[in-house]
Parts: sequence; structure tokens; C-alpha cells
Amino acid sequence: MANSNFVAGKTAPGLVQKGITDALWTAVIAFGMFVLYIGLKTDQNIDNKLIIVQRWGLLATIVAIAAVGRFIMTVAVQPYLAARKAAKAKVVAVEGEPSFAARHFNKIALVLLLIYPLAAVGILGPQGSLTYVDNFGIQILIYVMLAWGLNIVVGLAGLLDLGYVAFYAVGAYSYALLSMHFGLSFWLLLPISGLLAALWGMILGFPVLRLRGDYLAIVTLAFGEIIRIVLTNWTDVTQGSFGISNITKASLFGIYTFDMKDPHNFVRSFGLPISSAWYKIFLFYVILALCMLTAYVTIRLRRMPIGRAWEALREDEIACRSLGINTVTTKLTAFATGAMFGGFAGSFFAARQGFVSPESFVFLESAVILAIVVLGGMGSLKGIAIAAIAMVGGTELLRDMDFLKLIFGPDFTPELYRMLIFGLAMVVVMIIKPRGFVGTREPTAFLKERKAVSGSFTKEGHG
Repeated sequence: MANSNFVAGKTAPGLVQKGITDALWTAVIAFGMFVLYIGLKTDQNIDNKLIIVQRWGLLATIVAIAAVGRFIMTVAVQPYLAARKAAKAKVVAVEGEPSFAARHFNKIALVLLLIYPLAAVGILGPQGSLTYVDNFGIQILIYVMLAWGLNIVVGLAGLLDLGYVAFYAVGAYSYALLSMHFGLSFWLLLPISGLLAALWGMILGFPVLRLRGDYLAIVTLAFGEIIRIVLTNWTDVTQGSFGISNITKASLFGIYTFDMKDPHNFVRSFGLPISSAWYKIFLFYVILALCMLTAYVTIRLRRMPIGRAWEALREDEIACRSLGINTVTTKLTAFATGAMFGGFAGSFFAARQGFVSPESFVFLESAVILAIVVLGGMGSLKGIAIAAIAMVGGTELLRDMDFLKLIFGPDFTPELYRMLIFGLAMVVVMIIKPRGFVGTREPTAFLKERKAVSGSFTKEGHG
């Protein structure tokens, strides 16, 4: 501690000087990056002629924000994080009784999720609750399920998969095509779509058995793009970029439907106000049950030999082989299991939207799902769920940023900078928490006493 105080006091003036230098360089770089995007804007005048609108004030504001942020990061944030990391490294184990909220976190979260749509309806009414149940409920839970599925491949088995959206697409199109041509119900198509996606997961797994690291990432990225291009160009089956519409909705176990023309309509049978919110509430509980199934299967598999084989493969593949573990079946089961949950999520997506097209399964979706896994903490179900709420819910909240017009002027268009602000927030989070929101990992196999492993003692990217 004395040494850290001495270093901090000794280098404080030097830190200020370094901060000023970094801030100046950041200002120069920010000016070069944004001068053509923000400082100069093309527009059309009243004569329908192309003109250039100069926005030097807005450019100066953004450059100043970048410079000040870099100065604060160099002078205050980075030294604080370094001191905090050094202090944590000295603590090998921290004993203490967890709080009530920590002991019962999962139960509390499940109860809140169960009453969430009902509370939204009670407070805002059926139509008023539609946005909160759909955009902030169903949307987040879909990404939670996708991220938990990818967590099996990336977080547990250590196989970097950049084409996970392909299995999402397989599940969605399997549901859409089978329901359109064979008239099967949602409850039959849900497991079928998952099994078909698992089959494609094994098909992907065979060619990449000898690959790992960056090479595996490139091949899985190519696989995702191949699926998307096939969906776009195989117009006789998938109808190409026009997509498939009028997809069969989910029913309440075949007893009640949500089709207003059906005599067994759920809303009319129970005398509820006519609103599409009831179908969204039903879908909310369906995706919540699917998420719980994903979490339960993941937790059970981690405690089984196959789960421990995944973790051994993640830590060191050569040592894994030397112990006699069959890495072929280990990798294939990881790909198949993760793909199966992606297929479940895809079939649910098709039932929820009633329309699917290749534009819904671009590479950006894979990147977002992988970012959720990394931000939450690879291998941590709780951290991934928190990251999904922050990322998906945060992007939805940032859609309405009219308050930024008070800062940057009335001509500022906040919708165009939503992803920029969100990207900066992600950078800040990864600087502060480089191993994700949950930076500890609890081993599945332990001797006498279960202990969490601190992020300081785990490999970078796996904590």
C-alpha cells in the first residue's frame, strides 16, 4: 500500500501531462474521423440542388467530449483500475456470509419476471403495456436465450463461433416452411426446429474439428454468410428477400388460439378487451419458459462428464486429449447443443413476428449475441442475462433521445447516433470490467469446499 501511494504521488504531475498529450491526440483523431460525417453534411435546398451544410459547432462539441473523456480516463480512471486490480490480486479468498439478495437472487428475479407483464397491464392497460411487454420483455428474453445457447459453444467449450445466427435462421425458416406447407402447430414445430438446427450444428462441427482460435472464427463466419445467401437466392423455397409472411401463430396448447376469426379465440372466450397485447403476454411466458429450460439444461450439463469435458477443452485442448477425452464428440456435442437452443429461439421468433426474411439474420446479429456473452462474463448465466438486459434494453431506450437536442442543437438527429453512443458505452464497460459483469468463475468440480475463482487468476477472456 505504501508503495502504491508513493507511485501515485510521484507520478501525479506526470499523469496530468500524459493526460493532456493523450487528450490532444484524441482530439486530432476525432476531428479526422468525424469531419466528413458530422462537420460536413450533404443536403438538398429548395431548388432540389445538392449542397453542403457546415456544422462546425457540433463537430467541436464532439471533439471536445472525446478529448475530455480521454483526459479523465488517463488521469483518473486508469490509475484507479490499476490500483483496484493490484488490491484484488492480493486477496486469494474472501470469506463471508452472502446477503439475502445474493442467496435468493434467482428466485427473486424469476418472481419479478412472472409478475412483470401482469403489472404492466395493471398499470398501463392492455394497449399501453404492449411496448414494455414486447420490446423490453420478449425481445430481451430472446437474446438471453440466444446468448445462453452460444455460451455453451463459446463460454464452456471455448470454440469461437461467429456464425451462430445461422442456427437462429434455420430454426425460424424451419418453422415458417413446415407450418406453411404441412400446417403443423407451434408445439410440434418448436422441437422439430431445434432438432434441425442441432443437425446443422453437427454439419458445421465436422469440417472445423481441426480448427481453433481465429481460423475457427473465420470458418463459422463464412458458414453464417452461406446460410444467409442461400436463404436470399433460393427463391423457389424461401421466397428470397421478399420473405415468408402469414406464418401460423402459437396457440395455447391447441385449446385456444389468438386468431380473432377462430371461434375458440382466447380473448373472446375469457371476455377480455380486444387487444394484441394478450398474445404478446402469452409469448412472454413461452419465451420465459424456454429460457428457464435453457438455463436448467446448461447447469445440468456442466455438472455431467460432458460439461467437464467442455471446460477441459476450453482450457487446453492438448491436455484434454492427453487425458483421453474424445475431442471430436466433445466439439460436436457443444455445437449441436448450442445450435439446438438457437433453433428454439428462431422458431419462437418466427411465431412472434409472423414474418421472416434474410435481413433478420445478418452477421450483426451474431456479433451482438457474442458481445452479450463476452460482456456478461463467459460461462456465467447470470452475467449474460444482465448483459442482455443492458444491451438490448439500452438500445431500445436510446431510440428516444430527444434530450440530446438540448445539448447539440435542434438540427441534431439522435436516432443516427444511437449505435455510436451504445458502442462507446460498451468500450467503457469493457475497460472497467474486462472479464465481463461477472468476473469470477465457479468450477463445477471442487474439493471439499466450493470457491469462486477471481478474475485475476483466470485466463484473459475466460474469467
